[in-house]
Amino acid sequence: MTTPGAGAGTAAEDRVFAALANGTRREVLRLLREKGPQPVQDLADHFAMRRPSLSEHLKVLREAGLVAEHRSGRQRIYRLQAAPLAEVQDWLHPYERFWREALKDLGDLLDRMPDDDQP
Repeated sequence: MTTPGAGAGTAAEDRVFAALANGTRREVLRLLREKGPQPVQDLADHFAMRRPSLSEHLKVLREAGLVAEHRSGRQRIYRLQAAPLAEVQDWLHPYERFWREALKDLGDLLDRMPDDDQP
């Protein structure tokens, strides 16, 4: 990931964020996280779409480095690759810190305000 203030991300970063922008792809990642490596057909059973459409989503995830594929006989087995997600978390961390500080400041302000039920 780029350093704060460095401007636009790299092509690899852009691919990760673009992959995560789609709900179907996020659901595929959730399934792989919760259930472990799975063949394409098992993943496809979770979606109301044709297998070629799911294959396009898997291709985007593969190109972003979020899943890995290997063959076992005639099946393609997919597994989660979490390293790019750690980079996303690193990118989001300053925003989490920002909101935590803002909420703490709001809590401090509310603690200083008089209660409505006091005369």
